[in-house]
Amino acid sequence: MDICVCTEISKEQQRIKVRRESRKYGKPSTIIEGINDKDQDLGRLAQKLKTFCACGGTAKNNQIILQGDHRDKVKTFLVKMGFPNQNIELQ
Repeated sequence: MDICVCTEISKEQQRIKVRRESRKYGKPSTIIEGINDKDQDLGRLAQKLKTFCACGGTAKNNQIILQGDHRDKVKTFLVKMGFPNQNIELQ
C-alpha cells in the first residue's frame, strides 16, 4: 500500500503561530499564520475553523483571521487536524 505521506510530513515541518490582535474599536481577533497554503486549502480550513469556533472570519495573505479570541480552540482544532502540538505557538 503506497499512500502519499507528504501532507503529514509537511504538517510536521510547519511552525504555526496563533496570536490575538485588537482590531477596530478594540475588538479582539485571532490571527493564524504559518500554514502552508500549497498543502492546505486555507479557505476551506478557515471555513472549518469558523464553524468550530462559531465565529466569523476570513483567509487572506496566507493568514486566517477569526473574529474574537479563540486561541485555545484553534490549537485544539489544529491538533485534531494532525498538526503536531509542539509546532503550534500561542502568543
